[in-house]
Amino acid sequence: MLTWAHDVFGNAVAVANFAGMTDMLAIDSVANISLNTADWPIFAIAASAISYPFRYSADEWTDLGALTTAQYPDPAERLQNWATGFVRSNPTDTLSLLKDLNAGVAQRIQYQSREVEGTQSPTETLDRGWGSCRDFAVLFAEAARKLGFGTRVVSGYLHDPNHDLLGSAEAGSTHAWGEVFVPGAGWITFDPTNRSVGGRNLIPVAVGRDISQCTPVTGSFFGGGDSFLSMDVAVSVTS
Repeated sequence: MLTWAHDVFGNAVAVANFAGMTDMLAIDSVANISLNTADWPIFAIAASAISYPFRYSADEWTDLGALTTAQYPDPAERLQNWATGFVRSNPTDTLSLLKDLNAGVAQRIQYQSREVEGTQSPTETLDRGWGSCRDFAVLFAEAARKLGFGTRVVSGYLHDPNHDLLGSAEAGSTHAWGEVFVPGAGWITFDPTNRSVGGRNLIPVAVGRDISQCTPVTGSFFGGGDSFLSMDVAVSVTS
């Protein structure tokens, strides 16, 4: 039985329950996608938010809620100090600050694809000096929250037919990035892995407070410890 619902972030979620036994599960997802984001978008930031620091309105602050709160412990304030280092002056240009932070992640961290489950914490990524796109996204999101921004993590696909972007193994590769809410402009997309702003090559599938909430498939099954043998994922892109 298949039922559809929306989670608290507005993501469409399909829940499947199976009555009988089976030796295989196949999930097929087909979508028609139109990419029409501008290469160099212009963001209509509200006058009240052009310079940082600024204050969200009371309604914005309430609605953003946990998206403004750091999700990982930082007892020594290493992440706090690292993020604050991008603030060049007081006040400073808001968009320039976010662009510097976005580029700063890529300057500080070396990209390395990881197939293992899970995501590094921001301080782990800073300590190791390397990470995958999801580690980049979490580091950027947490650093932006340390500066007081409402930020969410996005999981989706990187469309890169030329294979010249980091995180691109095929024409349609899974990817992760961040979005920051700036009054007037709304949610602005930042891809720290490729130091890009705007979603020209990005196809969002799910958004969440933390990357763990954007997992494409989750579930459980009853069986022996050796029941699960393998899993294959394939993405096919046709223009």
